[in-house]
Amino acid sequence: MSNKRNSKTASEHDQASPVLAISDHPLQAFRSVTRMPIGLDEDVCSRSIEVLNQILADTIALRDLYKKHHWQVAGPTFLPLHELFDKHAAEQNEIVDMLAERVQLLGGVSVAAAADVVELTQVPRPPKEREEVPTQISRLVEAHEIILREARRGARQASEAGDEGTNDLLVSDVVRTNELEVWFISQHLVNVPLSEEQPNH
Repeated sequence: MSNKRNSKTASEHDQASPVLAISDHPLQAFRSVTRMPIGLDEDVCSRSIEVLNQILADTIALRDLYKKHHWQVAGPTFLPLHELFDKHAAEQNEIVDMLAERVQLLGGVSVAAAADVVELTQVPRPPKEREEVPTQISRLVEAHEIILREARRGARQASEAGDEGTNDLLVSDVVRTNELEVWFISQHLVNVPLSEEQPNH
């Protein structure tokens, strides 16, 4: 009787233990496409996935660039830029999620790990050093423009192929959000004095 109780306890313990195993056989290869019943041909999905993964990698790089500048910004505009950079980082993070989920929905594998993003992104890697505000903003504007050019090209391609879901995501979310953020940050580079000197009477 005692042995049975001990055996049961051991069995319960085994079932509750986490199974830690890393498989040598991936579930799906990167750049492969799993057929999804969404009314799109596999080649259409494949082309959209390629574009989306490129924009995804660039968007992750931009999001992280915003966080870097959020932490390292300095000078008289510290507080408004500190808050604005963080707001834009959060908005880019939402786009990251939408892009990754669209890739998976189309039957692809979304780029995700930092090392893979570094290999794929077209956004230039910033130095580790802390930089002045004009340099920080210029880097952000450059990254935005890279994404906007790719997103517009991808939206046209998706529309021509009948992939309206990808087209809508790229136009409604990626393009419009990035355009608005460029406007907000680029205005900090306009050479306007903080105050005008009043002539002496």
